[in-house]
Amino acid sequence: MIDPVVDLGWVQQQGGAVVLADVRWYLDGRSGRAAYENGHLPGAVFVDLDKVLAAHGSPAEGRHPLPAPEVFAAGLAEVGIGDEHPVIAYDDTGGVIAARLVWMLRATGHDAALLDGGLTAYTGALETAAPSRTRANFTARPWPEARLADIDDATSGRSVVLDARELARFRGDIEPVDPRAGHIPGARSLPCRDNVDASGRFLSVPELRKRFESVGVTDGADVVSYCGSGVTACHNLIALEHAGLGAGRLYPGSWSQYSSDPGRPAATGD
Repeated sequence: MIDPVVDLGWVQQQGGAVVLADVRWYLDGRSGRAAYENGHLPGAVFVDLDKVLAAHGSPAEGRHPLPAPEVFAAGLAEVGIGDEHPVIAYDDTGGVIAARLVWMLRATGHDAALLDGGLTAYTGALETAAPSRTRANFTARPWPEARLADIDDATSGRSVVLDARELARFRGDIEPVDPRAGHIPGARSLPCRDNVDASGRFLSVPELRKRFESVGVTDGADVVSYCGSGVTACHNLIALEHAGLGAGRLYPGSWSQYSSDPGRPAATGD
């Protein structure tokens, strides 16, 4: 399997052997598809987070539960991504959204990576027309239980539980979208956006390892990652793997599910 993070030079060396996937999405309601149509990397296809990478949200399951494997497979096949295609995903926010696609593909045994630097890594002219790709064959595979955590796993005290949201949301100072402010008791704050530098490129492996070690993650640790809805939590899992610290597990329901249950306590502060 390819490295979970690759640079533009590596991508260009592969020629047409890889598929670029634009996975822009915005919490503030802006259209990721409109951003794609206004300019994307040459040859990139658009993968819609809401339609392909998530099922319909609910308080019981969270805002972005994993889709049925058949829905995921059909969505990728429709844009020309097949079983044989390594996928390089990007966005314009350091990969925090595109990581969802990369995690889903890697978790099910497919070659996929984040483009280091994302959209800003490319300095040439962007394209506005979608590429002409024929429908591909992508086989639906079940989500592997070993790569997933549920609400009980996230509260058991047996794992290092990482919260990928910004510190203000972790502390409970603000909560722009979910029912309650705060975090899962016992979780540690590791904002995913700090895995990259100001240019959107990943920190060096030693720097990433130091970040994880600062919140109690060591080699072989059982790590559970969550965020607001299980999307940006994937960025911490990609960074964890990139740093050589294992695969970790995703809690898809994340804070949007947890905070919807009034019977569960919410922690605030650091």
